Amino acid sequence: MAFDAGMLACTLGEIREKALGARIEKVFQPERDEIVLQMRSLEGGKRLLINAGSNNPRIGFTGEQKENPMTPPMLCMLLRKHLQGAKLSEIRQAGFERVAILEFESRDEMGFPCKKYLIAEIMGKYSNLIFANEEKKVVSALRLVDFSTSALRQVLPGMTYELPPKQEKLDPLAMDETTFLRQLASGGERPADKWLVATFLGLSPAVAREMVFTATGRTDCPVIACDGAALWKAFLGVMERIRTGAFAPCMVLKDGVPVEYAFCPLRQYGAGFELRSYESAGTLLDDFFHTRDRENHLRQRASDVLRILTNADARIRKKLELQRGELKECEKGEEYKKYADLITANLYQLSRGMSRVELIDYEDYREDGSFGTCVITLDSRLSPAANAQVYYKKYNKSKTARVELTRQIELGEAELRYVDSVFDALSHAETAADLAEIREELYRSGYASKMKHYALSQKSKTPVVAQFQTTGGYRVLCGKNNVQNEYITHKLAGKNDYWFHVKNLPGSHTVMLCNGEEPSERDFTEAAEIAAYFSKGADGQNVEVDYTLVRNVKKPAGAKPGFVIYHTNWSCIVTPNEQRVQALRLPNGSK
Repeated sequence: MAFDAGMLACTLGEIREKALGARIEKVFQPERDEIVLQMRSLEGGKRLLINAGSNNPRIGFTGEQKENPMTPPMLCMLLRKHLQGAKLSEIRQAGFERVAILEFESRDEMGFPCKKYLIAEIMGKYSNLIFANEEKKVVSALRLVDFSTSALRQVLPGMTYELPPKQEKLDPLAMDETTFLRQLASGGERPADKWLVATFLGLSPAVAREMVFTATGRTDCPVIACDGAALWKAFLGVMERIRTGAFAPCMVLKDGVPVEYAFCPLRQYGAGFELRSYESAGTLLDDFFHTRDRENHLRQRASDVLRILTNADARIRKKLELQRGELKECEKGEEYKKYADLITANLYQLSRGMSRVELIDYEDYREDGSFGTCVITLDSRLSPAANAQVYYKKYNKSKTARVELTRQIELGEAELRYVDSVFDALSHAETAADLAEIREELYRSGYASKMKHYALSQKSKTPVVAQFQTTGGYRVLCGKNNVQNEYITHKLAGKNDYWFHVKNLPGSHTVMLCNGEEPSERDFTEAAEIAAYFSKGADGQNVEVDYTLVRNVKKPAGAKPGFVIYHTNWSCIVTPNEQRVQALRLPNGSK
């Protein structure tokens, strides 16, 4: 994992420097496995995030504001009871383990001074957050561990806290050159980076590769081919950086997407990768995990909505396929009429009991002046006239079916477009409120039977839409789902404001508020880029965007949420760019 013991030392050093002596003002638990301590010190307010989840465990300052549940979890209420008003008196790392111990000066129920401990174990899938009293007795934990879970160490209320079982690895901070070279001699053909991770505590694969790269100029060098002195020098350089606190947090990006991070520069990556340095480890972690955490959390929270939409999409497509097959069968209707007419015209030649007849087809005129023939299957149990009536009935049935199937296919395609629009809205959802609006929309659209235990909110909340400001100073509103789209277009926008929407694709309604003025060409381009970015064409190039005055946008009676029509519009071609769009975003819009 990237958050190794060295990264923990880096973040704890930053916390020790900026928050030692700070008092806890508030405690939040925005996620099941995440605690946020809001602190106040002489340097101002700080938010300390402790994530003990299995995916992205970490500890560090954060500037990100997250939504909190309406009812705080039990651990959150317990920490509020014991830690609000407490002072952070000490913070230390347990040896070179990935364990952070935060010591607080507080008061007990009788008002006497006492100490409380919050212990963060940042250990991948074994991560945990433990709250202990002055005697280091466990009061509660994020994950209680009993004998059925682990026979080596239990974490239960009332038990004395013990560090995780020691690994059979060496402490890199206590290493000397002689011991290092003796250990290296037994490495053999193993890759040097894997040998470092397996031999020493608290090293991430990225830092181990960096040591090997510094010593050999490559990352895939086996131990036997390494220069021991050069590898020791690289190893010692990283350890000295940790001992002296000379950290240099950095992140590696490829095409703007975070790839790796560490407490020291990672020069092992070649051309095509960007190495970005940070002054603050907390800012680095925020930037690295922001998108990943948001997508993971929304995917978990939206699993029921995603299942509904996926099933609806599959059902509609299957139904449309069957209906299109039936419509193709209806093309035989004219053939049935032709058979019936031929039978009626040749009744004098036919008799009951015939199962097949070949008649002259006067519509099939050939170049030699002759006519073709038509073979017709008959029901031998019926008279010729009754057979003609059977074919006339098939013709009339196919004619009626063609009209109804055409109508049903149009309705199915409209429903499929609606489901696609909700899929697109789900991809742009940023907060729990956005998901709640999508759930309410699906409920009102008739999907309630698929959402168990869902109750429609009696009190409708005002949607929180994304807000931007163009270079010319015009405010732009963008809906992230159909509820917000309707609110923007039909409630907030004026008749002379400009309305934008990507052409022939699901996307957000975007309105540029003009107050009767005529914006510049650049303002129009920026508003169109916002509309293209919040659409299914966000990853495309040369995306076509329609724009018109709001007074030209109408919603048909009985239409699905977010569906509108317009006939008078202009079009432009833009290429959406995330960095440009986010640079225009206002802080009061949802991030």
